[in-house]
Amino acid sequence: MTDSATMLRATDECISREDAWGAHNYHPLDLVIAHAEGAWVTDVEGHRYLDCLSAYSAVNQGHCHPRILATLVEQASRVTLTSRAFRNEQLGAFCEALAQLCGMETVLPMNTGAEAVETAIKAARRWGYTRKGIPDGQATIIAFDNNFHGRTTTIVGFSSEPSYKAHFGPFAPGFVLVPFGDLAAVRAAMTTNTCAVLIEPIQCEAGVLLPPDGFLRELSSLCAAQNVLLIADEIQTGLGRTGRMFACDHEDVRPDMYVLGKALSGGFYPVSAVVSRRDVLDVFGPGSHGSTFGGNPLGCAVARTAIRVLQDEQLIERSATLGAWLLSELRTLQHPSIKAVRGRGLMLAIELHEAARPFCEALKDRGVLCKETHDSVIRLSPPLVVSREDLAWAMTQLRAVFAQ
Repeated sequence: MTDSATMLRATDECISREDAWGAHNYHPLDLVIAHAEGAWVTDVEGHRYLDCLSAYSAVNQGHCHPRILATLVEQASRVTLTSRAFRNEQLGAFCEALAQLCGMETVLPMNTGAEAVETAIKAARRWGYTRKGIPDGQATIIAFDNNFHGRTTTIVGFSSEPSYKAHFGPFAPGFVLVPFGDLAAVRAAMTTNTCAVLIEPIQCEAGVLLPPDGFLRELSSLCAAQNVLLIADEIQTGLGRTGRMFACDHEDVRPDMYVLGKALSGGFYPVSAVVSRRDVLDVFGPGSHGSTFGGNPLGCAVARTAIRVLQDEQLIERSATLGAWLLSELRTLQHPSIKAVRGRGLMLAIELHEAARPFCEALKDRGVLCKETHDSVIRLSPPLVVSREDLAWAMTQLRAVFAQ
């Protein structure tokens, strides 16, 4: 048997085993990644691909960044988990670093993005009852059509996407949906029982949808005037992805709460957090909220280094510069199926008049990995360490695919 045939068999065996033993809640492209470094990954057959998804923006710092890896190994050799029943030497330093990065006062660490969103919801409701004086059980949170904040039953309950919530009910009440980017609709939906507005500054899963210019600034002013908390879900948009540290920075907006995750650990370990003012997160007392792994020393150490890498290597500035160049190049693509090209920083999208999956499969065959979202959108979000030469090569592949 040839080496090529052996490697192909390895691919088939991995896929068959996953399909046989794993739940079928994803529809991945059929390649099996075995190694990754920087902006590139290699499959079990030895083929290299430029990663233009970045694990949904979890590896902004690039795959297997050596500094983050060194921190992971060093901390893992000392202590990985204490639970919050005891203190550990990494938690305080992590909270200080992240609070200062956000211009905030307090950090509540969790593990996954969905956990952090749930934490923000709980904090907003308790703040509404104990600080704003909303009658118990009557607090409402305004969210937006086409939102994606996670997969828990609470979160999918206020999704506007039927496939996210089909046969998962009954759902928690207390959420009001309004059109994304419509300030008048937000104002009309606000009542004295509104405790918060929850928003993605850019709706990533919906197809990289940007609100109108000035919307975030006006929304922030409205929330402040109505004594309503503004919660920014920056799990995908934060930490340099859009060319600023946070997407809210593009309009000089500081929300009342940041919800962070994904790139907070550079893809090495699940770390998420809610970052806010003291008066907001102090609504929690001992026993009111927690997580066995939240704030563990391994995750805290990794996250501190992941933040420093973003700053030391000027990855935010790279995202702004390379993203502007790539957006201009994408807008030169000519094809009758292209409906729109949009994005900010290195979070970009090509919306089509037809299904995007065949285009993603064709790009995969040419060495570029991206993934469709909402059926008709190709999302392009490479690691922020990507080079301009790599992006120019990716553009060559995109032109070839659209020329077919």
